[in-house]
Amino acid sequence: MRHYLVVANRTLAGGQLVDKLRELNGAGPCTFHVVVPATPPTDRPWTEGEARRAAGDRLTVALVRFREAGLDADGEVGDEHPTQAVADVLERGETFDGIVLSTLPPKLSKWLKLDLPHRIEAMFELPVIHVMGHPEPEVRGTS
Repeated sequence: MRHYLVVANRTLAGGQLVDKLRELNGAGPCTFHVVVPATPPTDRPWTEGEARRAAGDRLTVALVRFREAGLDADGEVGDEHPTQAVADVLERGETFDGIVLSTLPPKLSKWLKLDLPHRIEAMFELPVIHVMGHPEPEVRGTS
């Protein structure tokens, strides 16, 4: 069974990511561990607790959607910096066959401006499967 680390934030519950995870699962049984960086909003003042709650809300919605799609998935909220969020998971000794990184399209994505797909692949020596998605509506009040 293959085990993938999924890193996503604003595209987490999007159709593009679900389709890619289904495709991977269709090639043979997989498990998915989702880490959602607790990235703070940029349009208003925020607290760390707010950022973590928003990431947790997105994670809750996504896990329901993944399970409805027949995917074996669990997850956690991670550090606001995606590379640190990945490092934290890997430092616990978990092993993965690859990392699925979901970003916004180039004009909207801060992660692509940072060349995150290539940086993560080089830093952690795991293949990165890059998925581009659309921003999902803000989820409020599910926690």
